Amino acid sequence: MVNVLGQQPRYMQLAQTLINEIQSGRFPVGSTIPTEFELCEQFGASRSTVREAVKQLVQLGMVVRQAGVGTTVKASSAEGGYRQVMQQLSDLHRYTADTVLQLLKQETVELADPALCAMLQAKPGETWLRLEGVRRSPESADPICHTEVYIQPAFRSLTGVADEPHTPIYTMIERQFGEQIAQVQQEIRAVALPASIAGIVNAKAKSPALWLCRRYLNRRGEIVEVAISIHPAERFSYSETFQRGWTGS
Repeated sequence: MVNVLGQQPRYMQLAQTLINEIQSGRFPVGSTIPTEFELCEQFGASRSTVREAVKQLVQLGMVVRQAGVGTTVKASSAEGGYRQVMQQLSDLHRYTADTVLQLLKQETVELADPALCAMLQAKPGETWLRLEGVRRSPESADPICHTEVYIQPAFRSLTGVADEPHTPIYTMIERQFGEQIAQVQQEIRAVALPASIAGIVNAKAKSPALWLCRRYLNRRGEIVEVAISIHPAERFSYSETFQRGWTGS
């Protein structure tokens, strides 16, 4: 079952209700869901809230909007692969709520590789906590990605990661150490799937993949956590919405 809920804003709650109603057959494939105006009345919500809710269904591939026709149900479940929609930091909570981190290894490592030190903004000889695992989604039988997480030495005694597969690691750091994440920097690039990871995620070596690195910084601008994920291309897509800021003449 598709689930986009989990401490989410109102538009996400409306989206989950519409998803449930589509999957229950109230709005079968080929039918149209109520108009924005009708949904506003039914939910007692603003037009912008309803529009954002419907947008989530569009991005999941469950409905399609057609001028003069309305919003038609295209599928009763999300398109194959996991689609991550990011518009604000709270959406990271939804990502971990929708997926499960299966921990494969937890160890402390002494940094030596110059490239890794540069990525972590660390010095050779520092001892960081390293986590390795795969992230799974109900939408895919195979893992959607291989994940490698580095946690700075001050927090290397972090516990409970294997016991809370739906909890963001940065949230656990905040809770256990009183730290606060103020910013997340994200870098994305296309890569060929490394042979060392291909077997773990059950995919073909050197096939197209998406490399995603997130750096979690505290209020002092210091790196607290770095998470590196490699996704086989067909199992993951990433969606962002940019709005233009208009100024009057």
